[in-house]
Amino acid sequence: MTLLPVQPRPWRLVSAAASWHVNSQQRARRNALVASTALRQSRLERIDVEEFLDAHAAGRWAGHTG
Repeated sequence: MTLLPVQPRPWRLVSAAASWHVNSQQRARRNALVASTALRQSRLERIDVEEFLDAHAAGRWAGHTG
């Protein structure tokens, strides 16, 4: 007795085709959230560096008597 290979059921193909847009939208939304988080972190780091450099420059100029 030989076993026949299992063929995919047509309803699985139809279901996958019918739901691809939902899955695609969910992946896109997740990617956008990750990118937004990374950009926010980068922006906060840049602001922190700018504040540090401003404070450092102000301290150097305050101590400078010319």
